[in-house]
Amino acid sequence: MGDLVLAGTAGLITGGGSGIGLAAARHLVRDGASVTLAGRSSERLDGAVAELQRDAPMGVEVRSVVCDVAREDDVAAAVTAALSITGTLQHCVASAGTGTVAPVVAMPAQEWHRVLDSNLHGAFFTLKHAGAAMVRSGGGAFVGLSSIAGPLTHPFMSAYCVSKAGLEALVRNGADELGRANVRVNAVRPSMVATELVAPIEQDPEVLADYLANIPMGRTGTVEDVAPLIRFLCGPESSWITGQCIGVDGGHTLRRGPNVEHWARALYGGEAVDGPGAMGPGVP
Repeated sequence: MGDLVLAGTAGLITGGGSGIGLAAARHLVRDGASVTLAGRSSERLDGAVAELQRDAPMGVEVRSVVCDVAREDDVAAAVTAALSITGTLQHCVASAGTGTVAPVVAMPAQEWHRVLDSNLHGAFFTLKHAGAAMVRSGGGAFVGLSSIAGPLTHPFMSAYCVSKAGLEALVRNGADELGRANVRVNAVRPSMVATELVAPIEQDPEVLADYLANIPMGRTGTVEDVAPLIRFLCGPESSWITGQCIGVDGGHTLRRGPNVEHWARALYGGEAVDGPGAMGPGVP
């Protein structure tokens, strides 16, 4: 298996039961890190742990903990669970997240809070508690999962955009504060990657075609396009990289975000999309 450059280290991966989080965990485990997967579904976590254990090098432990990142107590408990393997924590990948579609003027408050609670508040709680653990451990690396929605507008996906832009600001500030403690804080910024979260996009030919038209490399991504970058940012090879949000998007950020207007119209109606003034003469 070659040199296990992460041997003796431990990591926590939120959203680790599937998708990019699970792929990132796989790369950490292959290089010798013991990992704790955190997620809301115990069944999914059990399957992920069994999968990783099959290929784990000798001495590498894989565990899981049920955790809703929107709940700070859950996150604190997940960090404690991750620390229980070696007594220290060197890696943390904040991969848990969700999304929604709604016009700004019709966004239900509960949808706004749901997305921000998971994507931004969850990342904050994770950095807060994992960051403190890594400081006590003598250093480490935090990697947040951002999106092209951080720097690019996505009409009718404002909650998602705000959550990712906020995460990127959190990464920069966290890096500035924690650098003195040898804790690095970075983010990866994928475009569309085939995961459960983006399944509705893949199933809509119109939206999928629009994504592809705005990706210079002409294809969507896979978890294996993203996971090696996360592993690099967790490891000693990136020891002088911090405060960065690195794109892995086939060039998508050179163009624009996706067109999901027909989803917004179907869900909220034309007035919410176009505004009352666009509905005809005499409409205030």
